[in-house]
Order: sequence, then C-alpha cells, then structure tokens
Amino acid sequence: MTDTTIPAVLAAFSWLDALAVAMILLAWFSIRWLIEHSPDHRPSMGRVMKDYRREWMTQFVTRTPRIFDASVLSSLRQGTTFFASACMIAIGSGLALLGNTERLDTVAEELIAADAPRIVWEIKILFVLLFVTSGFLAFVWSHRLFGYNAIVMASVPNDVTDPTALPRAAKAAEININAARSYNRGLRAVYFAIAALAWLLGPIALIVATVITFVVLWRREFRSNSRSVLIARDLP
Repeated sequence: MTDTTIPAVLAAFSWLDALAVAMILLAWFSIRWLIEHSPDHRPSMGRVMKDYRREWMTQFVTRTPRIFDASVLSSLRQGTTFFASACMIAIGSGLALLGNTERLDTVAEELIAADAPRIVWEIKILFVLLFVTSGFLAFVWSHRLFGYNAIVMASVPNDVTDPTALPRAAKAAEININAARSYNRGLRAVYFAIAALAWLLGPIALIVATVITFVVLWRREFRSNSRSVLIARDLP
C-alpha cells in the first residue's frame, strides 16, 4: 500500500518542485498586479480599454436606436458563457480522471517516475484545477456583471437632456469595466492552467512554461501592436 502520509507526500517532491510552484503562483499574482496597477506613463491594454468603455457609454446616451450597443453587450456575455462552460468541462474531466484510478496509473507511468506515489499525480492535477476553478469563478462573475450592465444601460433615459442620463451611463461604464476585469482575470487563469500542465513533465518544464506564459501576457498587455494602435492619438 502506498504511503500517503504528509511526510511521505512531501518527500515525493523535490525543492525544485517547490520552486516551480512558487514561481507560477508568484507570476500569476504579479502579472495581475502589473496589468491592473500599471503606471500612467505606460498603461496596460486593460487600462487603455477603460477609457474606451467610458467613451462607449457616453456615445451610447446619444445613439438612436441602441441596437448596436445591445449587440456588443450580447457578444461580450457570449464570450464569458463560452469560457465558463469550457472551464466546467475541464473541471469535470479532471475530477473524472482522479476518480479513474486505472487510467490514472497508466498515464502516470508514462509521465512521472514509476515509483512515485499516486498522490503525486493527483496533486499535480488538482493544481491545474486550481487555476481552472479560479477562471470559472471569474467568468461566472463577469457574466453576471455584464447582466447588471445591461439592466443599467436599459435604465438610461432616451432623452439626452434628462439630468440622470449621463450619471447612469457613467455607472454602466464602471460596471462594464468591472465585468471586463473579471473576464481578463479568468483568461489569465486559463493561461496559467495550461502552463501548470507542464508540471506533469517535471519541475523544469513548469518553470519554462511559467516564464513563457508570463512573457506572453506581459507582451500582449504592454508591447502588442494592438496596444500601440489604441494609445495612438486620434486625428483631429
């Protein structure tokens, strides 16, 4: 019988495993902080889009009819629904794999040392599910916020001279921004869940995957061509 006591489980992992896990968790929280608290002189893509979302709601007040705005909001909600559903499928598949001990043993023999206890394999799968679950919760909350956003937008008076029109549009903009923030957090969780899969191949693979994921996310937020287009000054 495999020894699954805490000392035995910890002994199955090396200091390199601990370093790799610490690195990916640090990278996950660090990239979130860098993106959401980027400086004014170098805003991230997320911060740049905040201004466009506020401008959207300002234009929304005077747009008649508002079918276009409803269509855009619907597409945003569909995106959250898709990723939330994908995360649910991934969570179910991971739990099913944990429950299938025969299949687990077969795959484990191909990817990790044959003498490693099954609990090691299970912990690595659960680690991946940690990111997937975080992404699922973020997508669900984002979907709900977009729903709130739709209701607030619907409450904005059609009369631009109404004193409540612009204040309510501003509220809708802030809710939309919060929904987008949760959506982006969910996407980053999916990125790091994919990186966490590399731990199945060993700690070195996890470290490499973490570095690649961090660099890709940083580049897309701070050095992408799309960001350059967004921050360029509009022609007068």
